Amino acid sequence: MLPDLGIVAVGGAAGSLARYLITLAVGETGPFPLATFGINVSGAFLLGLLVEVLTRLGADRGRWRATRLLLGTGVLGGFTTYSLLAADTAELLLGGEPWAALGYGAATLVVGGAGSWLGVLSGRALRLRGGGGGAR
Repeated sequence: MLPDLGIVAVGGAAGSLARYLITLAVGETGPFPLATFGINVSGAFLLGLLVEVLTRLGADRGRWRATRLLLGTGVLGGFTTYSLLAADTAELLLGGEPWAALGYGAATLVVGGAGSWLGVLSGRALRLRGGGGGAR
């Protein structure tokens, strides 16, 4: 259990740092929080891809479990942010931008869901192209 916590903590720190640096690089984008939107959508895609690839490689134990904990729970868990989505939406509402808030929330859910689905499909395509089978 303790080694798992360390793996997740290291990954989470890396993902949070990446999110912070991207947010700084993108800067202010007006009422629509573009950095957070892009981070959450790309993170959803990457998580779909990762889970699909790891599922096909074998059971969730040993190195595959450690990889999932590091990259999925840790890095991508720290990279994506539901709390900032909620805070940005509240800020838009409090700033008198109800349509931007609604659009941002809806777009994040719809495009993020599509991103995750495309990540899964991409993982399957990689497996098929590589000729690999794997478990499932």
